[in-house]
Order: sequence, then structure tokens, then C-alpha cells
Amino acid sequence: MAASSSVLDGVFGINKPMGMSSAQVIRDCQHHFNPSTFFKPMIDQQKADRAQESNTKRKRRGFGKNDIRVKMGHGGTLDPLATGVLILGVGKGTKSLQSFLDCTKTYETVVLFGASTDTYDRVGKILKKTSYEHITRPMVEEALSSFRGKFQQMPPLYSALKMEGKPLYEYAREGKPIPREIATREVEVTELELVEWYEPGEHSHRWPAEEATTFERNFAEQVWKIEKQQMTSKKLTPEEEEEETKALKEHENFKRKADESVDALVYDRVNKRRKTSQHPPLMSGALGDLPPASPKPGRGSNLIPIDSNADAPPPWEDKGPPAARIRMTVTSGFYVRSFCHDLGVKIGSAAMMAELCRSRQGDFVLGSSNCLEYSDLEKGESVWAPKVKDMLAQWNSKSRGKTIEAPLRAKQNQPANTSERLPRNVSPEKLKGSNDTTTSEAKSSSKTQALPTPKPSSPIQDTESKEVVDSNSQETNGENDQVNTVQTTAAASVPAPQDPPLSDTKGKDVDEVSWNGFPDTPASQKA
Repeated sequence: MAASSSVLDGVFGINKPMGMSSAQVIRDCQHHFNPSTFFKPMIDQQKADRAQESNTKRKRRGFGKNDIRVKMGHGGTLDPLATGVLILGVGKGTKSLQSFLDCTKTYETVVLFGASTDTYDRVGKILKKTSYEHITRPMVEEALSSFRGKFQQMPPLYSALKMEGKPLYEYAREGKPIPREIATREVEVTELELVEWYEPGEHSHRWPAEEATTFERNFAEQVWKIEKQQMTSKKLTPEEEEEETKALKEHENFKRKADESVDALVYDRVNKRRKTSQHPPLMSGALGDLPPASPKPGRGSNLIPIDSNADAPPPWEDKGPPAARIRMTVTSGFYVRSFCHDLGVKIGSAAMMAELCRSRQGDFVLGSSNCLEYSDLEKGESVWAPKVKDMLAQWNSKSRGKTIEAPLRAKQNQPANTSERLPRNVSPEKLKGSNDTTTSEAKSSSKTQALPTPKPSSPIQDTESKEVVDSNSQETNGENDQVNTVQTTAAASVPAPQDPPLSDTKGKDVDEVSWNGFPDTPASQKA
């Protein structure tokens, strides 16, 4: 059996742990998948394909990209702080990952009130602290009503969105003013509910201890003022304009002095020599045992610092601020961090995102049969391989059923294009006239007696007869309308089958494609 026939491609979900980037999850999966027996057919197939490549294509791939590994990708990134469903595509399943960027997602987040950070979550730097004694559960539930449905949302300060080719966070780091308005995006919240309310002193969530710099505070104030103007469509009052001008002047003076002091800084030359080992040199044998090798974490691991202030006194003298656990179902492009920040502003305070879990994305649900636990990877191939096999088989069975159904609905409603199926030197008008004559002769002869079927007397008729056979063999592709257009004398006495009415589509769009995002091509061409 060929290696390609044993390759399993598809899509499955994995429960991403906290503190790890989405790219690191892929690298960890490849670390376990590449040497496995389960994915050996895929690796062998890639090696066979590489062996047949030309030198030009091999050079075009570039240095360092010639290694063989399991092809993988994800269908929507998760922040290092977040946990939950991360959709992974394997092999040809990566082609359908784009469709998951537009599907709905369900999140559960914990909102901590009383302070805001530059990243809008608990791993950032404190920008502002404000009062929180007035915050109650009914107040928060009433404020949630303004976030249901469709509305315009401002991205976070440190989001990956770019303005004039530069990410927003670069403006904050460099202390430069924003060149123009920050583009908002329309988002939609279909479900939003307060799941659990934490009174002051009933939770362990804390604000971060690090304070933001003057640059970052000024940048945040600049963004928030722009947001206020864009959302309210109101101009600043003269007092607000004067205050803003004064703040910008102070910011520019501070930045100029900081730039002038850079020249006085002295940088030590980087030592290019290798550092000596922390362990004393040992030889295997009588002189001692070698220190055990510890696994090296990936560059995308441990991105969330350990809370060193967990045992320290809380950053407040009273019981502290309240918190709320909120569940929401949102559309593509929604920022949960921005929602937490905006919720704090809505109730006259400040807020940050303390926890985030994506419990569902599309049809992939946390804890279901199509979502793998990350801890299963460390348990070995005997544990994760059977689960991944079932998940990929489940994906392929669903995608095949959807992919076959969509082209049939679309092609049944397409107009007949006879010019693409006619023999050479035969125009549609000539064939139409021939068909009309043949049909009238058949009607008149049917009143007297059935005539024997005449044999084709020209190469054109022979070609048309073959065309009918080929079209009938393609009946499953929904091309009956084209078959009925090309008639021979032999088929004239048989009533032509009628096309199904447009109502057979049951109100669905004729251009509807399969939900998995695969192109509507036969399965034989996908392999």
C-alpha cells in the first residue's frame, strides 16, 4: 500500500495550557508527532516528494527549511494567559483553518475591577487605579446590556493591529504620537451572562505590582481620549483641549531630555566567548556521574511569570475590589481584553482581564471527543495516537459528507452551458435547430408507429452519441441539465427528464460551500 493512502490529514482541537504561546503548542505537538509511528506515512510521503523535486525548487525553499516535519497550523491564536480550545490542522487539514477564523467562539473570563493595565490583563503594567467601592452585581449586570448585539470595539493598546505599517505597541514603546484615528471594528456578542460574582475578599486575584512608565501612561491617555472622541462623536471642550496640549508638551520635553541623556550612556562590549558550564567537569565512570539532562523549555513556554506577590500583602488596605466571571459567545475579531477594560469604564471605574478560557470554537468543545488534552502528549504515543486517530477520522467523515452535498446543490441550479460540451465545428444554434427538428419529427411519428432507431450517419452524430454516454456517467455531479441539452435521434422518442425546480434547494444559497473550507473538488483530486 502506498504511503499516501495511509496518511491521516484533518483538524482536531487541543486544550492549550496557560503560559504558552499558540506557536509553541504546535512545536510541542511536532516534537511528539515527528518521530511517531502514527505519522510515519506522512513523513515518508514528504521524503518521497522531496526526492523528486528539482534543484531549483529545493534552493527556492531556502536554507534551513529542508527539514521534514509534520505539517501543522492553528485556526486562531490564543494569548499566553488564555487556556482552552486551540484548533490544529494536520497535513491537508491546514487548508481549512482559515474558515475557523470567522466562526463563533465561547469564552469565560474573570474581570477584576479597580485598576487598568497597558495590556488590559493582569500581566501588564498598572496605568491607573481608581475607586471600586460603588461597584455591585446589579450595576455590572445592567452594564452588560450595552455589550449585547453589534457594536464598534476599539482594539487593545498592545494589540497586533498595525497603523501605517507599524504595530500600535511600537508607538507606545517609542513614545511617538498616534498618526491618525485608531480604526474600530464591528463585533457582535450573541450571548452574554454573568456566571459568578465574587465579593471583595472572596477571591485570590491581584493587580500586578509593576507600574507603567511615563511614556506608557501618556500613550494610554492619548489613546483613551481618541477612543472617547470616536465613540461619542463629540469634540473636546476648551478645558480638555488645553489639558491635552499641556500634557503633550510635557511629554515631548520629557522625551527630548531622555534622548539627550542617551549619549551619556556607556555600553559594555558583549563578550562573545562561551560561558563556562555551571557543573564541574565529570567523566563517566569512577570519577562520578553526569548530571541528569533536564528538558529545555521552548521559547514560547513559561511566558506568564510566576506571581511572586502571591504571599505578599494585597495592594489594597481594605478587602479589595470585587470580581466577576462572565461567559460570552462572540463573532470573529472580538477582543475579550477590550471588553473587560470597557466594562470597567462603563461602570465608572477600571477593570482588567484576570483569567480567560476559550471553551468552544466552532464545533470543537473543551472536554469533548474532538479536543485533546495537552497532558496526553507527555503520556506517550500509546495514549495520544488513538485519540488523534479518532479525531481525524471524525473530522474526515464530517467533511466528506458536507463537501459532496454542496456541489450538488450548486450545480443543479447552474444554467446549461452547452458550448463547453459540444464537438468541434458545431455551434449551439446549429445543434439547437437540429434538436428542434428531431423533436418535432419524433412527435409526429409517435402518432403512427414507432420507427426503428436509425444509425448515426455522420461523425458529428457519433460524437454526440459518445457525449451522451459521458454525460450520463457524470450524473452524480449534478449535470443532468447538460445531458438533456444534447440529444440524438435515438433518444428523441424518450421524454427528456425535467430539471428539478429551484425550490428543491430548500431556500439555501446555491453558492453555499462546505463548512470545512475545502474546495469543491472530487475526493480523487484531493488525495
